[in-house]
Amino acid sequence: MLESQRIDPLSHARGQGVSSEFAPSRPAILSVATEVPSAQVTTAELAERLGVSEDWIVSRTGIRARPVAAPDERLSEFAARAGSAALSRAGVEPADVDLVLVATLTQDELMPNAAPVVAHAVGADRAGAIDLGAACTGFLSGLSLGAAQIETGRAERVLLIGADFTTRIVDWEDKRTAPLFGDGVGAVVLGPAAGEVGAIGPIILGADGSGAPAIHIDHADRKLRMDGPEVYRHAVARMAEATVSAVEAAGLGLEDVDLFVYHQANGRILRALAEKLQLPSERVVDVIENLGNSSAATLPLGLAAAEREGRLWPGARVLLSAFGAGFTWGAGVVEWGGLEDA
Repeated sequence: MLESQRIDPLSHARGQGVSSEFAPSRPAILSVATEVPSAQVTTAELAERLGVSEDWIVSRTGIRARPVAAPDERLSEFAARAGSAALSRAGVEPADVDLVLVATLTQDELMPNAAPVVAHAVGADRAGAIDLGAACTGFLSGLSLGAAQIETGRAERVLLIGADFTTRIVDWEDKRTAPLFGDGVGAVVLGPAAGEVGAIGPIILGADGSGAPAIHIDHADRKLRMDGPEVYRHAVARMAEATVSAVEAAGLGLEDVDLFVYHQANGRILRALAEKLQLPSERVVDVIENLGNSSAATLPLGLAAAEREGRLWPGARVLLSAFGAGFTWGAGVVEWGGLEDA
């Protein structure tokens, strides 16, 4: 079992500002579901457009194809479909959702935010709805916030979605960044853990605003600009440090973790992390080849792929870690509860 925060029920009974509607619980991931565009742009097609070879791109990114949303496809609709599927798999009625969190940097409009649109679309009409802005770390940040809501008794069921159509903010003429990104959505339902297994353990979050210029989008052209070598250096270092910190906070060693699900930034970063931490490749999820970097969506996409492949089982310990613009980063350990028919 993971070491996790324990809430003193007496403190809540004494009325320290927490609603009496819910009792504090041990939070868990109850289900995961994904939704990706059907259209793809292959690396071969992109290489021809950029005037480089396919091998040049693949060797630097590990990506051979990436899903790309059509101009008329809406992020909120993809998020709603993934959210509805996750709720169905968890056996949770939309009306019973207390909070909808959407981590994204590519919502359909500047305003309204995506979360209230998604909450309405899935039928979670009594839920609060909040967008999270932490770039590629957004889903992990949402996992921390959603788990805390359940731990403190402020919510019982939370729908958390990581959703980004990053190809809409890419400069397709920039051979350094265009090949990296794809579009996708992943959703999980958070709720009280059932039985002896399945719990969200410690989550470590960090930030360093001095790195902000290395990944940015300004209002002038709304296109992503990135200092690749600087981002690579910090991403490997920060995710490695956060991994060790989160595992130690859970009272575990790296050898006790069954699966490592890192933000799918690019293949070189995944390989560098495995080498730096001396992790066997079979314990590191790598789904970037045909998905690319979909920012806040990559962690749930990785979890869903691992579940389909039979790499998750009740009680499996999973390390989640991400790094994004800001700089922001983090890592956390979860114990998989999963579904009997998964």
